[in-house]
Amino acid sequence: MKERRSLHSVSQHDRRKLLKGLGAAGIAAASGLILPQHVLAAMAGTPATDKPVYGGRIRVAGMSISTKDTLDPAKASLGTDYARIYMLYSGLTQFNRDLGTDLALAEKMESEDQQHWFITLRDGVTFHNGKSLTSDDVVYSLRRHKDPAVTSRAAAIAQQFDSVKATGRLTLSLTLKSPNADLPVILASSNFCIVANGTTDFSREANGTGPYKLKEFFPGTRTVGEKNRNFWKPGKPYLDEIELVGIADESSRVNALLSGDVQMSIALNPRSTKRIKASGTCDIMQTESGLYTNLIMRQDAYPTNNPDFVLAVKYMMNRPLVQRALFRGYATIANDHPVPPSHKYYNADLPQRPYDIDRAKYHLKKAGMSGARFPVFASPAAEGSVDMAALLQLSGIECDYHFGINRVPADGYWSNHWMKHPMGFGNINPRPSLDELFTLFYKSDAPWNESGWKNAQFDQLLLAARGEGDEVKRKQMYGDMQALISEHCGVSIPVFINIIDGYDKRIKGFYPIPTGGFMGYTFAEHIWLDA
Repeated sequence: MKERRSLHSVSQHDRRKLLKGLGAAGIAAASGLILPQHVLAAMAGTPATDKPVYGGRIRVAGMSISTKDTLDPAKASLGTDYARIYMLYSGLTQFNRDLGTDLALAEKMESEDQQHWFITLRDGVTFHNGKSLTSDDVVYSLRRHKDPAVTSRAAAIAQQFDSVKATGRLTLSLTLKSPNADLPVILASSNFCIVANGTTDFSREANGTGPYKLKEFFPGTRTVGEKNRNFWKPGKPYLDEIELVGIADESSRVNALLSGDVQMSIALNPRSTKRIKASGTCDIMQTESGLYTNLIMRQDAYPTNNPDFVLAVKYMMNRPLVQRALFRGYATIANDHPVPPSHKYYNADLPQRPYDIDRAKYHLKKAGMSGARFPVFASPAAEGSVDMAALLQLSGIECDYHFGINRVPADGYWSNHWMKHPMGFGNINPRPSLDELFTLFYKSDAPWNESGWKNAQFDQLLLAARGEGDEVKRKQMYGDMQALISEHCGVSIPVFINIIDGYDKRIKGFYPIPTGGFMGYTFAEHIWLDA
């Protein structure tokens, strides 16, 4: 048998040595990422002398709240869910600040062909109820995603798992149906956090290995976690207690932060930044990411099933104005596909779609829809969507087309309206792996295929890229997929939104992780209160 090579741990070790020598500016070059200046500044400026303080309690405001709030990692689907899951559970791997992954519950992940993986777990890790972590827990946690009764949000990704078997108390093998170099990245997502073997009831219990133990849980209201004093990371966490609440309205989140009712607040509007900075007690943290709010045009409904109508709408989207007026520069221009310019697989050769009223008129006329009227559903739940709809309405008037704006409340939007109208808005969190992003939202059988788009060529490219070891060929495949989405898919993505978190200046240990706000939702184990 050939000697196995620990691909993940070796790469992380080498990378750390390299980054130590290069410093913050070198991190960007070494990783292939083009990190924004404020991220580099935050990374370079992290005070080495900051000594964590133990104790204290904070209240944290997410933007999503629902009676479907869950304690089951497999069912997490909204930002507040992700924060709750990372507070209570741990994964085999976890995201780091340079958009890579570090080992977590896994002590080693080895593969010589990226299809057959061998995993060794840390010894001495215990669940909140005192049970020791074993390979049986990991096998159960990964296999349950393929059980239709679980209704896992990651079921489409887990279909890649051919077999998961325990080979010892702390060792297991995971065989994929085809090679996938992104497996360590996939396993870092909140959906793949590890639960105790045999757990089926998540209604009131959360028996994880995470930094906080569940104290209270009221879906649609709040979650309270208390410090796990047996957490497997020595010295962490720092706070005694964290209360996680959902406040859908942005101005209410800002007021709660400035009044001291909460100490952290996610997804703030750029218009609020000046007020927060002027308070003297609070500040903002900006994270440039792949977050976007998109206009969805269903391919299985009239009139959005007409390709010329879809193209007309894409030409009506005034991207520079959206960037400038709606997000005050806290955004990056997008090109109707979900890959941000900072990503290493970004297709820079794809021509940028302009704001072009004449082309919009041409395609509207070709579709036979000049002078028509049609509703667009928007909601504060999808950040910026109400204002985007208003700008689209103005562009439509120039084209002799009339968009009616149906503004609906944030509460219940994701259950009652998202993907259920011919034209409406989505709001998609960043995904570190394009394979995960495309599998969840763009593949023909994707669980969240927002526009109902089906493209056999795209599906074939996605499967081929997954197992392609040549980076040049892999980038070309992902580039071709971006072109297909931009040209044919029923989504319009005008900008990528920089995530703005507000926080009490007494919060320390807080830095950007590009997978989402609140340090990619993993803040709970990292921060402390310097009271």
